[in-house]
Amino acid sequence: MTANLAARVWQHRGDEGSAHCRKYGIRTLVLAEHHDDIETAIRREKALKAWRTQWKHRLIAESNPKWRDLFDDIV
Repeated sequence: MTANLAARVWQHRGDEGSAHCRKYGIRTLVLAEHHDDIETAIRREKALKAWRTQWKHRLIAESNPKWRDLFDDIV
């Protein structure tokens, strides 16, 4: 969850992001959701973290079938 998605992506690409992204070499933004308030965004993030990997992959495939890097769409 972040208020500045572009800056957060740059952090991850520079190995300054989360330990999870550093550990697994995640550098590509394939899914982003907008929420009108921080409480909703935090609840959604926590829910997604509890999901099985297969469910997360299905969510990404439904909105971004080619798993295209969405970074250029947000800058």
